[in-house]
Amino acid sequence: MEFSSKLLERAVNEMSQLPGIGKRTALRLVLHMLRQPKAQTSALSEALQNVRSEVKFCKSCHNISDVDFCEICSNASRNKELICVVEDIRDVIAIENTSSFKGLYHVLGGKISPMDGIGPHDLNIESLVNKVKQGHVKELIFALSSTMEGDTTNFYIYKQIQDYKVLTSTIARGISVGDELEYADEITLGRSIVNRIPFESSLKL
Repeated sequence: MEFSSKLLERAVNEMSQLPGIGKRTALRLVLHMLRQPKAQTSALSEALQNVRSEVKFCKSCHNISDVDFCEICSNASRNKELICVVEDIRDVIAIENTSSFKGLYHVLGGKISPMDGIGPHDLNIESLVNKVKQGHVKELIFALSSTMEGDTTNFYIYKQIQDYKVLTSTIARGISVGDELEYADEITLGRSIVNRIPFESSLKL
């Protein structure tokens, strides 16, 4: 792709680094921004810079937050004895949109995937196990994607905590095998949370 402007070329190249954005889509987006008022482009640039420099990760659940402890963990009405284990922030948003879960979350930051060089120590698993060891957690809900990597991660965590008095459950398989949580519709995801099954039962499936 030939450009008449080096500035345009650089902007397109940077934009095309985003997931799912090819060069043609990047060009269309950059040209669209050029047609917008400067104030709007500046607002977008400022928002991106702020989210990169000022966003924090909750010290308790590792969710993205503006402060040290996210709004969910700080909410006194949430059930602090119930923790839903998810891969990333997109899953928290997806489950929250169902309005079916009133506990807390624990964001792992991914799932165990040896093929990608991701092991247990690359994830927020140790802090989760420590929460269980403290004895304040009554139940863990495994809400990871129904993939081999997700199931491997569930089983690894289960083995780490099986000697402690904590219930373990997994979301019902209303979510198709291989599906990512963020793409599930809210009704199906909500029912999967409500109709969760003991994790031990899922091992027999």
